[in-house]
Amino acid sequence: MEAGAITSYFDVAQVTLYAFWIFFAGLIIYLRREDKREGYPLESDRSANVPVIGFPTVPEPKSFKLPHGGTVYAPNGEKDSRPIHAIPMAPWPGAPLEPTGNPMVDAVGPAAYAERANVADLAHDGEPKIVPLRVATDFSLDPRDPNPIGMLVYGDDGKAGGRVRDAWVDRSEYILRYYEVEVPTETGSVMVLLPTPMSNVDRGLDRVKVKSILSHQFADVPKLANPDQVTLLEEDKITAYYGGGQLYATPERAEPLI
Repeated sequence: MEAGAITSYFDVAQVTLYAFWIFFAGLIIYLRREDKREGYPLESDRSANVPVIGFPTVPEPKSFKLPHGGTVYAPNGEKDSRPIHAIPMAPWPGAPLEPTGNPMVDAVGPAAYAERANVADLAHDGEPKIVPLRVATDFSLDPRDPNPIGMLVYGDDGKAGGRVRDAWVDRSEYILRYYEVEVPTETGSVMVLLPTPMSNVDRGLDRVKVKSILSHQFADVPKLANPDQVTLLEEDKITAYYGGGQLYATPERAEPLI
């Protein structure tokens, strides 16, 4: 027998290879089960009563301790029960959905959002991470950059939809996350947030430009429950609204280019 051979048919290299294959298969199955802790079982396009789980099955519930207290369990059996304000454009499974109302506020397509926890994202010290400068008094805007506070905010129709009243800073990342925009209404005014990546500060014209929505659509941006902090759920709703405007702000945007 050759060196390293266990029998005339097996040697150490073969056993090691087979052991690796078994380990790797087990690892794939384990990771595939773990990624089914949220979002499963799926619902079939044919019927909401037909669960889609696939192989392997959903794992047993596991508890996860949150960094600032509390415990969550996953999977927890909860499902999104929000009505879908859209209908299939064709009778076959997987057909595109056509909105039946205002998709930007009905959470359809790019305006969809996850039902995250309705609590503020906290920093390591337990304080809200994202707050306006009037709260984060130890932060300030760089004097070398244009100061957007006081500038008019223009929608993609070239009309002013509001005016920047404050800037919201992320105290963990040290960057601006939102502009606080005062939007005039028939009964007074409302404050809404504008994500900084969805805007462009025009230093020359002394204004903030937004391409995703029109001037009159600022009034429908999801509002905050607390004027000095934003929750995880509110952040998803706000960014989804502007993201939905990329496709739904005007009827023409949802149509083919040619």
